[in-house]
Amino acid sequence: MTDTSPIQFGFLLFPGFPMACMTSAIEPLRAANEITGRRIFAWRLIAETRATVRSSAEIGFEPDATLQEVVGLDHLYLLSPPTADYGDPRRSPARLRWLDRTGVTLGAFSGGIFPLARAGLMEGRTCSVHWCYEAAFKARFPDVDTTETVICRDRRRATVSGSGAVFGLMLRLIEERLGRDCMTEVACWFQHPVPHEEDMAQKTPVGRSDSLSEQLAAPVRRAIDLFSTHIEDPLRIPDVAEAVGLSNRHFERLFKQETGQSPLRYYHQLRLRKARQRVLYSKDGLRDIAVSVGYLTTATLARHYTEMFGLCPRDERRLAQAG
Repeated sequence: MTDTSPIQFGFLLFPGFPMACMTSAIEPLRAANEITGRRIFAWRLIAETRATVRSSAEIGFEPDATLQEVVGLDHLYLLSPPTADYGDPRRSPARLRWLDRTGVTLGAFSGGIFPLARAGLMEGRTCSVHWCYEAAFKARFPDVDTTETVICRDRRRATVSGSGAVFGLMLRLIEERLGRDCMTEVACWFQHPVPHEEDMAQKTPVGRSDSLSEQLAAPVRRAIDLFSTHIEDPLRIPDVAEAVGLSNRHFERLFKQETGQSPLRYYHQLRLRKARQRVLYSKDGLRDIAVSVGYLTTATLARHYTEMFGLCPRDERRLAQAG
């Protein structure tokens, strides 16, 4: 006998969660139900308590159930900012681990990967981490494998790096349940582009240029890859030029033409942005942050950080925590 009960989705909301991720998940499921004329998918908003949960857009949502009481889920996705803490740090992670043991597919959208990993549920699995949070995540969870793809599904784990990719994941789930024709119709309802392939790399901005990293000349892309993998141990620019097969002069000219900045300035700002991620999204001390981005002293890091962002690291962290 065919099971006609709807697939049950739960969305676990933490204060400050990205509302765009929630709507990007629910709307395609709703559309699929309307197109088929059947309740194929059902969803519930979940929180640690019954209190209203306010999103990053300052809009409040009433949960349908608490984490401790919810049952019957097929999927549960965590939505949070990267700095979110569990209100009940003992019972809530334990409940998530129990849901995992019962066969629920667990996942995270955007910053939700932090509490999911904090619950010990990403050990031995690979996850997608948004480029905005990558440095902070790797510092906090160095043993968790990450990928630059927008969607990562690994043995009942589904992690997604942003709201557009959340929509793409839902399209994939709709296709797997209802076929490609229904998935395509859902996508067309929202004028959504071709669904994200799961191995699609995240799109990242490049300095002051209006280009994306994937649009750059190959030697510049290779140089940026080298910069990105040598944050703690900075490379000399002439050595990078040699590594990508160009003279130093040609490399400098091509890099500035493609990105709007000299390679040295780009590299310098890349290291500072990595430092900023850890200032805003971790509790790491300034000394550890300085070392992690190749600075010998905290004073030098603080001076360069202030020049670039207009606030010293401690002041920016304090303001972020107050907000």
